[in-house]
Amino acid sequence: MRARVNEDAPQPPRSQPSVRSDAAASVSQGLGSRIRVERGKAGMSVRELARRVEVSHSLISQIERGNVTPSVATLWSIATVLGLSVAELFSDVSGDAARGDGRRSDGRKAGPIQPHETRTSITLAEGVRWERLTASSDDEVDFVYVVYPVGSSSCDENALIRHGGREFGYVISGRLGVRIGFDDYEVGPDDSISFDSTIPHRLYTIGDEPVRAIWMVLNRRNDPRAGSFS
Repeated sequence: MRARVNEDAPQPPRSQPSVRSDAAASVSQGLGSRIRVERGKAGMSVRELARRVEVSHSLISQIERGNVTPSVATLWSIATVLGLSVAELFSDVSGDAARGDGRRSDGRKAGPIQPHETRTSITLAEGVRWERLTASSDDEVDFVYVVYPVGSSSCDENALIRHGGREFGYVISGRLGVRIGFDDYEVGPDDSISFDSTIPHRLYTIGDEPVRAIWMVLNRRNDPRAGSFS
């Protein structure tokens, strides 16, 4: 039986790990600019990116201007088409965050520890939040702490996500619905899940508590759309 999502339930207050608010706001606001810069590097027009992502060119334009926050599905598609890891989109174009070469904006090498209070964060549509758990972006893995508010999901019910790689998730609190192909699963606290990301899938909250989880995607670049601009 397919799990139902309680979209009308109020979200109760819950303490979250402290994240530096200015870092979170900076990266979230700079996301559109980052996408615009990477699109320019790829020599791709707004219309061409929109065509490959399968959304309207006006949506891409609004995302780049910071007027619209993309959904999880749209951001995955944009990152895939541009040949980027999601972690690379956490890098603030102002240079405040650690760069993809493992060094910070001041030239210092990023250490192996990422303190929780300085994690960079992206807030997406429906309030879904990703916080990067690595001190710098990584070409091989996307390793993030995720929060799904009550009633939120990674994509519309009839528009599942698929991309290269394999996903691994561990739920800290709340109950997460995961649809993989035609099957729905419920992942509760301390439960974990793994699956092939090339299979269409969708994540969504179940019940009246936000979901907090650790998520990892390995080998996401193994996608025929990644970096293919011909």
